[in-house]
Amino acid sequence: MDIFSRRLTSSFLFFLFLSFTEAKEILVGGKTDAWKIPSSESDSLNRWAEKSRFRIGDSLVWKYDGGKDSVLQVTKEAYAGCNTSNSIAEYKDGNTKVKLDRSGPFYFISGAKGHCEQGQKLHVVVLSQKHRYTGISPAPSPAEIEGPAIAPTSSAAGLKAGFLVTLGVVVLGLF
Repeated sequence: MDIFSRRLTSSFLFFLFLSFTEAKEILVGGKTDAWKIPSSESDSLNRWAEKSRFRIGDSLVWKYDGGKDSVLQVTKEAYAGCNTSNSIAEYKDGNTKVKLDRSGPFYFISGAKGHCEQGQKLHVVVLSQKHRYTGISPAPSPAEIEGPAIAPTSSAAGLKAGFLVTLGVVVLGLF
């Protein structure tokens, strides 16, 4: 019976761990009409991105009028200069989903003429695997261009990680 309860506990902890690490679909800006020219600097999507955590496997989802706008994935240089002529990928369907398949920066700008220059762009930083389950991030190095800084926050991932540690201590204390 003792071996059975240990295996059951181990299986439960493994399942619990997997449920906290699954990739998420993240609505850009947190709302359906966020892909637009911001009304102010504080309304910028980069301000939203600064407060968010992006992980490998997550997907960004944009909802917009595909007849009037598009999403361009671009290089850092194209992002800084709002260059729409040589994008990495172009999305025009109005319901765009982009998988974040690696750690590091991703750059997106509007494909509508003049929109990027008015602030309709997004820079997100995907956390590396080694930072995936920590609740506190180190201070980032200064960016060469304006973009989101990843500041420590009280995130759900941190709370979940703390819960897992506490649960592990309690379970191990039973044996």
